[in-house]
Amino acid sequence: MLVFQKGKMGSVETKNRFVHSPTYEALASSDGSCTQELIDFNREIAEGGIGTNEISFAFVHESGRHLKGQVGVHDDAMIPGLKKLTEVHGATGVRSLIQIAHAGPHANETYSHAQSLAPTGMSNVKGGLSRTMTTGEIKKAVGWFVDAAKRVKSAGFDGVQIHAAHGYLVSAFLSPYYNRREDEYGGSFGNRLRFFLEILHGIREEVGRDYPIMTKMNSEDQVEGGLTREMMADVALALEENGIDAIELSVGSNTDKAVPTVSSPGVDPKTPEEEGYFKEAARIYKRKVKNTPLILVGGFRSLEGSELVLKEGIADFISLSRPLVREPGLVKRWQDGDTKRARCVSCNLCRKFLFSQKVPYLMCIPEMKLQGKL
Repeated sequence: MLVFQKGKMGSVETKNRFVHSPTYEALASSDGSCTQELIDFNREIAEGGIGTNEISFAFVHESGRHLKGQVGVHDDAMIPGLKKLTEVHGATGVRSLIQIAHAGPHANETYSHAQSLAPTGMSNVKGGLSRTMTTGEIKKAVGWFVDAAKRVKSAGFDGVQIHAAHGYLVSAFLSPYYNRREDEYGGSFGNRLRFFLEILHGIREEVGRDYPIMTKMNSEDQVEGGLTREMMADVALALEENGIDAIELSVGSNTDKAVPTVSSPGVDPKTPEEEGYFKEAARIYKRKVKNTPLILVGGFRSLEGSELVLKEGIADFISLSRPLVREPGLVKRWQDGDTKRARCVSCNLCRKFLFSQKVPYLMCIPEMKLQGKL
């Protein structure tokens, strides 16, 4: 099967085409350092059969913190803990990446202790008000990402993923909804892309040509005046031309003005053909971007559905999030011959309880109840 064949992301070879998508787990210490619980969580994921583990949403600067228990890559003091995270992957053959991020207009002042930053100041979904960044602050922010990537490489990760989705800082610069600047960082497509390319080039200069740099970006913002699927394909092509090694497509923005245009994460696909929330966006991507591997996340629940997407050439890698919350060993189960669909039913309780702080970290509520742990 294609899903169990080796894959390539830049210079890195993966043992199969399954990826653990960055999934906020709320297990870091208050300063962003790694805990034993975070290490154990990722060990279980790594031992579950996937080819690549993307560790989630590590903040590059205090001003970009968004959530409690978020991992930090903002300081050299984080490196010893990050090294422990990479070590749990060694014996499994799983490739380890970490996603670096700045929440931008959606930073939470409770954790960032500062007014949130944005290309253009505006209110966010929590009622806060971000402020417009100066050109000098934009240049500093580029440096935050570059320094974070250097720490990621120093800690032994196989690659780094730049978070450019969901209306966070890089995503916000790309989006005409968030970015209403009239200087060299706003207005035209090229100007809105500038911040991202400066980060990409800065990281490449520091980590070298052979170190994989990837991104997670929106297939569309789902908000009037935001990034569209066609714009996404143009961004992806520009990133390919500037040396990105793989792109993961997601969707949506952290705004109450977002209007879903694809199946929501609460919709449970019933057949293999229904799996893959963002397949139409992926087809648009593939028509324009010829050489950069596409990682597709969202709505995969069966081995058959995952294989179908690869066979049709819609994507090159299948990324799983909630199915691995309920069943960390899902891919190993499939490879061992038990090909029943994932136990995840898209109930979204993992997300609901985590963000309501009713549980201290990411867990599958139905699974925990089934095991008598809740």
